[in-house]
Amino acid sequence: MNYIITTDTTSDLPIEYLKDHDINLLSFNYSVDEITYDIDNELPYKDFYNKMRDGASPKTSQVNPEYAKNFFQKLIDKYDLDILHIGFSSGLSGSHNNTRLAALEVMEANPGRKIIVVDSLGASLGQGLLVHKAIGLKNSGKTIDEVHNWVEENKLNVCHYFTVDDLVYLFRGGRVSKTSAFAAGVLNIKPVLHIDNEGHLVPLSKVRGRKKSLKELADIMENRMLPGEEDVFISHSDCIEDAELLAKNIKERFGIEVLIINHIGPTIGAHTGPGTISLFFMGRER
Repeated sequence: MNYIITTDTTSDLPIEYLKDHDINLLSFNYSVDEITYDIDNELPYKDFYNKMRDGASPKTSQVNPEYAKNFFQKLIDKYDLDILHIGFSSGLSGSHNNTRLAALEVMEANPGRKIIVVDSLGASLGQGLLVHKAIGLKNSGKTIDEVHNWVEENKLNVCHYFTVDDLVYLFRGGRVSKTSAFAAGVLNIKPVLHIDNEGHLVPLSKVRGRKKSLKELADIMENRMLPGEEDVFISHSDCIEDAELLAKNIKERFGIEVLIINHIGPTIGAHTGPGTISLFFMGRER
């Protein structure tokens, strides 16, 4: 094939999966305790979340345009192929625009080469699910334009549903008020959130108790999942037992084996905190 597929570290795809499908990652930087980390110098994810539990407030940054230019140029130099890049939601970061502008500059410097930058309007393994679908189409013989068109037509069918264990992290990020965070802690309220059609993280409902919030995710999937779809992904922020409990519930209720379970990376986890569970599938609508 005359093109490759790339994505961001925010897609949260497992390392083994990335290696198996030869997927290159555009790295998002983050800092903890004034130390900056990236794809070449990562803080182990358990250490990252333990630092948050101990009071650290990680900071994330947008993709640097110069870094994005170097990323695309190195790939063109290495493969001499076109690139389909499926990126992080523009509703959550300005990185999409920086990446898009970088791609235009690299194309101008490399006549005849095409770089398509897709705004996934998604995050974590929702973005990863879109990449997974694109890989399947590419492997079936679809051209870069055919895969691009499918992704644009179907990206709003990628459903993202989250529940968090503690609202304090969303409060720190300005997503909820201090009063809401305090009340939720006292009443054991677990909010369910989703990513809307503009790629923003927004509240959807509230339930009382962790097990009920996990059941709520499965209930939503039952009502929204497209018939015949069986690609289901789960991501978590250092709470693998809850992720496996949700996967077990899905298998028992729907006969579907969750395809990928992986941890949430620092770029997203810095805002949602430890204890987040996320469910992704192809649905009728978000």
